[in-house]
Amino acid sequence: MLVVETVAKIRREHGRGKSIKALMRETGLSRNTIRKAIRAESAQFSYRRAAQPRPQLGGFAERLEGFLEANERAGKRDRLRLSRIHDLLQRDGFGGSYDAVRRYAARWKRERRGGALVDPGQLYIPLSFAPGEAYQFDWSHEDFEIAGKPMRVKVAHMRLCWSRMAFRRIYPRETQEMVFDAHVQGFEFFGGVALRGIYDNMKTAVTAVFAGKDRAFNRRFLVMMDHHRIEPVACTPAAGWEKGQVENQVLNTRESMFKPRPRFASIEEGNAWLMAESLRQASAQAHPALAGMTVAEAFEIERGSLRPLGPAFDGFFESDHVASSTCLVSFDRNRYSVMAKAGRQAVQVRAYATRIVIRCGDEVVAEHPRLFGRDQVLYDPWHYVPVLARKPGALRNGAPFMDWPLPPGLAALRKALGKGNDADRRFVRVLAQVPEEGLEAVEAAIQEALQAGLSSDEVILNILSRRRLPPPSEPISVLTNLRLVHPPQADCARYDRARGIHAAA
Repeated sequence: MLVVETVAKIRREHGRGKSIKALMRETGLSRNTIRKAIRAESAQFSYRRAAQPRPQLGGFAERLEGFLEANERAGKRDRLRLSRIHDLLQRDGFGGSYDAVRRYAARWKRERRGGALVDPGQLYIPLSFAPGEAYQFDWSHEDFEIAGKPMRVKVAHMRLCWSRMAFRRIYPRETQEMVFDAHVQGFEFFGGVALRGIYDNMKTAVTAVFAGKDRAFNRRFLVMMDHHRIEPVACTPAAGWEKGQVENQVLNTRESMFKPRPRFASIEEGNAWLMAESLRQASAQAHPALAGMTVAEAFEIERGSLRPLGPAFDGFFESDHVASSTCLVSFDRNRYSVMAKAGRQAVQVRAYATRIVIRCGDEVVAEHPRLFGRDQVLYDPWHYVPVLARKPGALRNGAPFMDWPLPPGLAALRKALGKGNDADRRFVRVLAQVPEEGLEAVEAAIQEALQAGLSSDEVILNILSRRRLPPPSEPISVLTNLRLVHPPQADCARYDRARGIHAAA
């Protein structure tokens, strides 16, 4: 495009009689350009091509169209972004820029739509937030390889709206207790809490959607929001632009971190890697709105505007169950043992992200790591010791006692007693003392008996009984501890006075 000064000069010199050929020599412009400048209505002259040529892609145009056509056929989560397509083309030897790919793809899409204009529904209004004002939350489903097996995991995404600092964490479920844990971990990562939280209408947070912005939030979710003094805001259905930052984070994370498919030995290892990678990207990524500042630098500024963290929220999902006669409680297609006192009783299961706590009334009767498979059973052998005391024969084939790693003292006693029904009965008699005396006391009694060369249950029970007796009191020293209230006086006249009183009487 010609600048206004050049057009004005051409028009001025030609008006003074200078020829087009002379103007061509002075400006280096073509004859047609000189003529168009002279014939223009004003000096504000611009040159436009009648037909914009396609970007020069050489032999890669056909391959690029193949990617674009595959994207049209693929599902939404399997489509490649143009930046990814440009990267794949570069690996095959393409030397052009990303803009060349972008312009070619835009023209290709316009031709597919028959030259239709952009749908206004695809245009959005930019949003602005103050430091510490809000965060956005969302879930994504990703394909990982965990412990050598393919697994569809759920990734919780949280993003501070002003600094764009991103938090990500992997979970095996998208249930409410996972939502609670994601918030606890996210707030600890940020080092504080924002004033508002922006969500979509996920079932773990929203019970009912009404007209406008009115929502009926889940009761437990509201309890968590109240605990942190956060105002929950739910987006309009199908209006992802209202939390567009975290929506973009989901897509960018999938492209930059989760392709090709990540491989980890466990979810914990994946979360450690994801945390380190999030910090690395924040340090390297330029902030989109704050010139000359990275996301990590902006986050350090916003951290001071966040409200300080209070005590951690006890984020659990509770449900009612009944323990079976085998002291097992079924939850999420797995079974967990409880104390014998809770057998056949109504219990409450509190499910956390990584553990299961079972209560009977106000007492905790079991706590286990959480299982995420199916048809698994998790035993705590100590839960069955009171039952074993009445049925010692179950020690040999009882499922809770298979491959039981006994403490050193009990393991040594088991070996010393040998095998057989009588040996099992004697061992169970000692084992039954653990709930009452404590494991440490029983271990000490066993060690004392074994050091004396005795492995009898009677001896061990006798040692425990003696240790329950109160310690003997110290002997009293008569010379040092006894004191007379009225010390005797060496006065013989007192005897004579007593005789005189008696004679007078």
